Amino acid sequence: MTTERFTGMIKVPQEPAAKLLARASARLTADVTAPASAPVDEVLAELAEKGEIFDMLHLLAVALPPRERVWWACMAARDFIGPKSDKDPMPLKAAEAWVFEPTDDNRTAASSAIDAAYVDDDTVHCAMAALYCDGTLGPGDLAKYPAPAGVAEAAAFGMNMVALGEMSDRFEEHGSLLVDRAVNIARGGNGRIEDMGSA
Repeated sequence: MTTERFTGMIKVPQEPAAKLLARASARLTADVTAPASAPVDEVLAELAEKGEIFDMLHLLAVALPPRERVWWACMAARDFIGPKSDKDPMPLKAAEAWVFEPTDDNRTAASSAIDAAYVDDDTVHCAMAALYCDGTLGPGDLAKYPAPAGVAEAAAFGMNMVALGEMSDRFEEHGSLLVDRAVNIARGGNGRIEDMGSA
């Protein structure tokens, strides 16, 4: 059960969705009838048919590669933070810098931004997705230590959930945008589909 909406995601690993979820210690809440061997696009199509927007976002957070996942999270933050300005939260700025230049220095900057962030700054999710991008606690000596399984994926999912909450007056429309944006990124796009309409 696949639909055109989820085909062509060339950046998504060609592995069963169940395997990707298990690797990230993630679990869907919906009962999925697709077999355990079903790829991501097939599971997404079933979840879409059932209207399971949260599970769709969770699966996409797990399926996207690290840089694409962080970019997706940053775009979700921009939905309610707004365009770039001098007042941008440091965690968001640090995460965006890492997307464009994924260096150890920029990961370290993301870590510093998390430490210095205000307690109510939800954009720390973006910086956490960057910091733990490769499954370790960070660059340098921290690279010897594994991060908790799925923490980067959970951070990106969390950022999208925050955006969905902030845009709750158009819940269904914005939920579809978040999903279609991730699919666009997974196809090799830049995620900027707002002016293209929903796929």
